[in-house]
Amino acid sequence: MRAVLLASATEGGAADFSQDVFWVWLLKAVGILVFLLLSVLIAIWFERRVVGRMQLRPGPNVHGPFGLFQSLADAMKLLLKEDVTVKAADKLVYIVAPFIAVFCSLLTYAVIPFGPEVSIFGVVTPLQLTDFPVAVLYILACASVGVYGIVLGGWSSNSTYPLLGAVRSTAQVISYELAMGLSLVSVFILAGSMSTSEIVASQSTLWWLIPLAPAFVIYVISMVGETNRLPFDLPEAEGELVGGYTTEYSSMKFAWFFLAEYINMLNVSAVATTLFFGGWRAPWPLSAINDGMFNTGWWPLLWFVAKVWLFMFLFVWIRGTLLRFRYDQFMKFGWKVLIPSALVWLVCVAVVQGVRQFADVDLQTLMFVLAGVIVAAVLISFLIPEKKAPPAPVPSDEPFDAFAGGFPVPPLPGQTLPPSPRALRREAQSPATPALVGGDGGAPESPTQEVPRG
Repeated sequence: MRAVLLASATEGGAADFSQDVFWVWLLKAVGILVFLLLSVLIAIWFERRVVGRMQLRPGPNVHGPFGLFQSLADAMKLLLKEDVTVKAADKLVYIVAPFIAVFCSLLTYAVIPFGPEVSIFGVVTPLQLTDFPVAVLYILACASVGVYGIVLGGWSSNSTYPLLGAVRSTAQVISYELAMGLSLVSVFILAGSMSTSEIVASQSTLWWLIPLAPAFVIYVISMVGETNRLPFDLPEAEGELVGGYTTEYSSMKFAWFFLAEYINMLNVSAVATTLFFGGWRAPWPLSAINDGMFNTGWWPLLWFVAKVWLFMFLFVWIRGTLLRFRYDQFMKFGWKVLIPSALVWLVCVAVVQGVRQFADVDLQTLMFVLAGVIVAAVLISFLIPEKKAPPAPVPSDEPFDAFAGGFPVPPLPGQTLPPSPRALRREAQSPATPALVGGDGGAPESPTQEVPRG
């Protein structure tokens, strides 16, 4: 049996589900559901503890050992809390929207491979619920439809701030899913498939993280924006939109949105693991031990979970480090930086792959050549003289007219506002009054100046 498992793990190809029966499918589905729900409870505790350490405070440490029961207490609080429904809301859409968000988030792990073929109660089956030739497109479709829960939830609340959060989420999907999809196309080109099991099999010798590092960086940035996490949490921005699309939600309806956000974090982490980090395969030192012993049996499940939680830590690290973007910065970064960069990288990968196929050149040789070209370009860039900054504008003595363009604007550095009409009237009424004393009976012109006593 071990020889069969080792052969299936090393020869590559799509997963074989021909021996699966009904109870195996049901067992896998229940296992995925339990894994996601338990992971959400752990993720809430994990985020609080890590952010607490980053901010030099302990984090939750009262309920249970190391505060492990804090997430369970929060879940019970949301379950037993009073459920308030807004009278002016569209009742049907208002109730259905949270279920759309959480239902779509639960669909992604159906095509994520947790490991190679194993024996479950005598049935040899892959550690994966299902797979098909366009599995990654199915993942992107689930992510796109899931955002409708946010959009409909904000719109149906019939309130200002939830509507603004819904509009922002629409722009976020259009902007950052384009960059995410383009970053994944380079993986399809090198792997030659969009099946998740075949993509993992194509990384038996080299993880796609190494040759596709720019695409990986673009994907990581896009996945943070896709999950509405800091610094891209504009749809729920508590500091400016109260709570965004969740402002009018309470009790379990709010809990569904909360659950969907953390499951989506697990989803994008699993996609990054599968497409760039070798999936369930062991890292290099362990994968070379005893003819790949750690890539067989149940060991790969451990490597997969460890890689997913590595990305979960990255989410928490980013939240504890960066500040929220402004909306204009957010849109500019998505449309003017991420999407053009993803397009340029996609063209480069397509050209390299074409050269490999027609000229029969080894990928490692091409990588060294490209690295040499990049290093040469960087060295040449140091030889280009820098453009001198234009001289700073000389401050003008003329008063600044804030209404010159038809509407009031603040003065720029070096510009001064003209005196107010009230100050002019005061000077006209009492021209001999000292500058420290105003013309309205002794009131000071500035709140920091004192009136002489005596």
